[in-house]
Amino acid sequence: MIQIKSFTFNAFSENTYILFDDNKNAIVFDPGCYTVQEQKILKKFIDDNELNVQKLINTHCHLDHIFGNSFIADTYHVALQCHKNEILVLQRAHIAGDLFGVPVAPQPEFPADYSGFIEDNDIIEVGKIKLQAILAPGHSPGSLCFYSDEEKFMIGGDVLFYGSIGRSDLPGGNHNQLIHSIKTRLLTLPEDVKIYPGHGPATTIGFEKRYNSFLI
Repeated sequence: MIQIKSFTFNAFSENTYILFDDNKNAIVFDPGCYTVQEQKILKKFIDDNELNVQKLINTHCHLDHIFGNSFIADTYHVALQCHKNEILVLQRAHIAGDLFGVPVAPQPEFPADYSGFIEDNDIIEVGKIKLQAILAPGHSPGSLCFYSDEEKFMIGGDVLFYGSIGRSDLPGGNHNQLIHSIKTRLLTLPEDVKIYPGHGPATTIGFEKRYNSFLI
């Protein structure tokens, strides 16, 4: 059984997730740890549980989801992975950081040929963890969700929230594209799928289909 541990970090109340299996194999999603204290909290959980961090993945690369990228990459010797359409977003994160008054640390570099990047429908396997990547642009150009068909959950990034949706007024965002992504890529999943979003509480596909006013 896959276990999911969530942390809420930084001034944007971003949700960071660690997924791990019975053999301690782990994936870190969207490390938003900004301060040294937040980094210590994340590291303490990993170390206390003797987890073997094998992947670092960004659902997308807005600044609140990437603050801890270099910390995780350097501490656990893993390469950052995301969709290739997020590269420009990542490269401009320091500009967004300056606008919000929250400097962004230098980010891990990517190979020039984009090798190793996550594409739509790729299968991510780490130990007993098996996730399908679902490309769902609109909030950002390369937003990815990660779906476990076996255990019926999804790491959703900032695409779909409890009673809401991701904002689309940031550079690279597109409201119509976001709605299309949600309706054609996410709401087609089983209704009992639990969504772990990038902000706020968890929800389910069924609840959002029935009650999310942005989608009705």
